[in-house]
Amino acid sequence: MAKSGVSSRRALLVGGGAFFLAVLIGSGSQVILESLTSVALAFVLLLAIILVGIIFDIIGVAATAANEAGFHAKAARKVRGAKQAVTLVRRAHHVAILCNDVAGDICATLSGAIGAAIVFRLARVLGTENTFLANILMTAAISGLTIGGKAWSKGLAISQADEIIFRVGQILAGFQQVLTLPVRGKGKGKRWP
Repeated sequence: MAKSGVSSRRALLVGGGAFFLAVLIGSGSQVILESLTSVALAFVLLLAIILVGIIFDIIGVAATAANEAGFHAKAARKVRGAKQAVTLVRRAHHVAILCNDVAGDICATLSGAIGAAIVFRLARVLGTENTFLANILMTAAISGLTIGGKAWSKGLAISQADEIIFRVGQILAGFQQVLTLPVRGKGKGKRWP
């Protein structure tokens, strides 16, 4: 019983976090979309969001398929990013939820909203109110690109899982290094947060 309570609490936390993240990213992308005067640039933004969703899907799948043992040897040699890679593999379930579910679903929702905005913008430019066929084609194109991209990326993520997670670990190590803060004037740094 307690275990399902923890799972329910975690699900509520993830759902609430996804809501606020979607609001933040959605409003940011809407501001960018409204400032873009070119429909071509709006298409570039749409493709970028689809690509981000595919990249996060690759990371989520790779985290569940990666082998932790190889990263321990690199961590023992103090190779940058190896400790972070170990953490990603050990927390593969959480990484998959964050990357595949949260980031992936937010990107899918945003791409649909941006696709609809592009259709309405094109309708205004062309002076037509009939957007039925254009909406269907836009939805089909977004679905095809997203699903096709994720289907292709799954094989890559599984076959190159260790390399992908190591590269993500290196990126995380770089962020941690940037976010290192000095402690009270002493030469040592403290990791943030």
